[in-house]
Amino acid sequence: MVDQGLQRVVNRLGANLSRDSLVQKTTNELREFLQVDRVVLYYFVREWEGRVTFESLSSSDFSIFGNTGPDECFNGEYAGLYEAGRIRAIPDIETEEISECHRNFLRHLKVRANLAVPVLNNGKLWGLLIAHHCRNTRFWTESDIEKVQKAAQNLAMSPAIRES
Repeated sequence: MVDQGLQRVVNRLGANLSRDSLVQKTTNELREFLQVDRVVLYYFVREWEGRVTFESLSSSDFSIFGNTGPDECFNGEYAGLYEAGRIRAIPDIETEEISECHRNFLRHLKVRANLAVPVLNNGKLWGLLIAHHCRNTRFWTESDIEKVQKAAQNLAMSPAIRES
């Protein structure tokens, strides 16, 4: 007979591996479909405090794994917009009307174009699925936006994420 505590640990590890595999597969497929430099999952560890927990890269030079983000820029107001389903497609961070804090943060990450879609878990903002084009500007097509939105919805519907 298996100890119940041990069984819970094994079940949790299995769920984490399933979630991790799904997120990595999703970021890889999106980067290939979009032909961008980087696709990341920005996961909220605590309320509006997050970090990049997964990334798919065209080059290791673009890695931002573990980056904690612009917590001083991202607040309840922005979180509320994403919880309401906001999708933010920025073709050029240099010409887009965004806060200087956000622009400087994106420059620091070597981002030139940005597409961010919320991953909602039970109506709460669980994370952001984000595509970055680093080497040039990028006009995001409706097809691009729909693909990332569908991927975010698929992640949100996954039992491994719904239960996390």
